[in-house]
Amino acid sequence: MRHAKGYRRLNRTHEHRKALWSNMAGSLIEHEQIKTTLPKAKELKRIMDKLITLGKRGDLHARRQAAAQLKEDKDVAKLFDILGPRYADRPGGYTRVLKAGFRYGDMAPMAIIELVDRDVDAKGAADKARVAAEADADE
Repeated sequence: MRHAKGYRRLNRTHEHRKALWSNMAGSLIEHEQIKTTLPKAKELKRIMDKLITLGKRGDLHARRQAAAQLKEDKDVAKLFDILGPRYADRPGGYTRVLKAGFRYGDMAPMAIIELVDRDVDAKGAADKARVAAEADADE
């Protein structure tokens, strides 16, 4: 029986899991689509839906709760300024998990987790801006 087993431990300590979810949630907020293993994606979906609900609330207490879970202030700002208003009318289900085959090295099941109604241009936008800035600096 699996009573009182509410989440996947993923063979990590509590601190490691906390850092993992913080990093992955920040990456998903920034890029709006990431590729990871299927168990991580399914667990991240639970965490992201709660964070976007905080973004929809938009008050100071919600912002502080989100900042306690996320590592970077730019992720908190995007969560409250862009994602919260985007999903204001949606009652839930802000993320989608798509199966993406198996990883070559160890046959781990892979998945793509993305935000519903995502901005397609958001993925890799920071990298494109950085490369463009470096190109301008070189000229």
